[in-house]
Amino acid sequence: MTESHGEERRSFRPGKTAVLGLLLGVALILGYIEALLPPFTGIPGVKLGLANIVTLLTLKLYGRKEALMVLISRILLSGLLFGSLYSILYSLAGGLFAFFLIAFFLHYPKFSLIGVSVLGAIGHNMGQLIVAMLTVKTLKLVYYGPVLLISGLLTGILTGMLAALILKHLRAEDADRLYK
Repeated sequence: MTESHGEERRSFRPGKTAVLGLLLGVALILGYIEALLPPFTGIPGVKLGLANIVTLLTLKLYGRKEALMVLISRILLSGLLFGSLYSILYSLAGGLFAFFLIAFFLHYPKFSLIGVSVLGAIGHNMGQLIVAMLTVKTLKLVYYGPVLLISGLLTGILTGMLAALILKHLRAEDADRLYK
């Protein structure tokens, strides 16, 4: 066995894999619960985005690669289990747009977890709006932008606060200890 192969082997931690699976499960459950709730605003497309808490936590606890894996897995599984190809398309557009904003700004000290959560929520809404404009082939949907900006601001604050509260009480090392 070469030394580099041994290093790769040491980087695989079953506990980490189990916790990432748990995080994926929690994200799926939160997304499902949210889908069962009636729209809290009466405005189509406006949701709390509770599953985004898991993305924020995974980014903080494990990093970009793991958070992206959990995010894409959640979107694909949710779409296959509870949605449609269109829901997967919209969720991927919004989720990836939000992810790259969050992953980029999370490492700037001037941005708190709540701040990047707001950026992510607004980015998610804008990503979905762009896909909607391309799908229906009209720019008139841009008038829906201010509603999505305000809803992204409010839901981003809420999910960021919840993620910060959870993060206060949980660290990756603590989660990994559950599976050793």
